[in-house]
Amino acid sequence: MSPILLSIILIPILEIYLFIKIGSQIGAFNTILLIFITAVIGVYYAKYEGLNTVRSGFLQIIKNEVPAYEIISGAAIAFAAILLIIPGFATDFLGFLLIFPITRKLFFGNISNKFKKKETKKNN
Repeated sequence: MSPILLSIILIPILEIYLFIKIGSQIGAFNTILLIFITAVIGVYYAKYEGLNTVRSGFLQIIKNEVPAYEIISGAAIAFAAILLIIPGFATDFLGFLLIFPITRKLFFGNISNKFKKKETKKNN
């Protein structure tokens, strides 16, 4: 089974489970309110970080450098904003992880290492 199909099946199940567990602890109204608050805060912070990434990308271009990190970072921020808009605690957690620069750098490091390994295998 492909990872994407598995994610499409498992993420809603996980979100429903978390809604029930957290809702039973803090109440239905507070759970819904928390989902809206995290979405608003997350989208605002995604916009802020996105503008910083665009600014940094333009500085790289002005220096005649390829803004590789900024491109990956921008894609990660866009994906994070989508995750934050989707109602749920697990998607919010993943979205916030992608918004913070420290975890984005880890994400970028993993992706660049995978591409380097693939490129090395092609050349050999």
